[in-house]
Amino acid sequence: MNTFQNNTSYCVDRKELWDMLYRVLPTSIIVICCLGLLGNIFALFVFLLSRRRLTVAEIYLTNLSASDLVFVMGLPFWAENIREQFNWPFSHVLCYVINGATKANLFISIFLVVAISRDRYMALVHTMSSQMQRSQRQAQIICAFIWFLGGLLSIPTFLFRSVETVPNLNISSCILQFPHEIWLSIKVIKMSMVGFILPLVAIIFFSSHMIISLRSRTNTNLKRTGKINNTKATSLILTIVTVFIICWTPYHCFAVLEYLFWLKAVQGCFWEEFIDLGLICSTFFAFLNSCLNPVIYFFVGKLFRARVWEVYKQCITRCSTLMYP
Repeated sequence: MNTFQNNTSYCVDRKELWDMLYRVLPTSIIVICCLGLLGNIFALFVFLLSRRRLTVAEIYLTNLSASDLVFVMGLPFWAENIREQFNWPFSHVLCYVINGATKANLFISIFLVVAISRDRYMALVHTMSSQMQRSQRQAQIICAFIWFLGGLLSIPTFLFRSVETVPNLNISSCILQFPHEIWLSIKVIKMSMVGFILPLVAIIFFSSHMIISLRSRTNTNLKRTGKINNTKATSLILTIVTVFIICWTPYHCFAVLEYLFWLKAVQGCFWEEFIDLGLICSTFFAFLNSCLNPVIYFFVGKLFRARVWEVYKQCITRCSTLMYP
């Protein structure tokens, strides 16, 4: 980010704040990485070892867990980069590989959340008509397309990320070097619209219609059981939407601010420092999404708990067989 000289009289030295972030954030990111690894590996372990065939929803959840697992595996590199004050400590190859894989999985995880929301919407709102559409084969094809699309959208990151010297900071940083300024505009629009706003609109649409459908089911034969399921389903949906918004909205807001700073719509050292600090902190909250996903999408679900118990009994049986043949 360029440094503008106007309004310098209002600049305040934030060295102590930056030093604190360089110490605290790497440790926090490593904690997120460890929790994310444990949560997503455990989820994959349960789904892949279960003897029962995966349902349509579980196919999406398994892919989401795999995507989050790949994402959190790159977090130690981000942590070390921040610890080194953005002086990239790794090779040129890792620069574009880590950043490209991270960007791909950001898109993949968000698109999978949309797919999960749509699947639940079809199952609850269009129960009868969706029986033919919600097949395991279709879910696998959709997941494969999502992985392909995520990789396709991350191609510019693989192509234009490189380790470059930043003279005014006296560091070698892993940055995007676009061949033309129009690429930056495309990047911001792609990330904001395709990677956040459109998926968010879709999630809100599916979730709101699910809530309306659940609340409108007043058949007398449901009685008390219907009320309990309604409350649990509504709470889960609201949790999905709320956590998604909390984790991703700050990052995308600061990304747009960074673009406005580049356009000189906002100027001065205050805005530069505010945006830089905001991007770092909001990126941290975005990282949390991959850590929290196993809790939200798996551990509050009855089917997942049933599979955990099933796998546990399988392991106990196998251990007993090995110990007492």
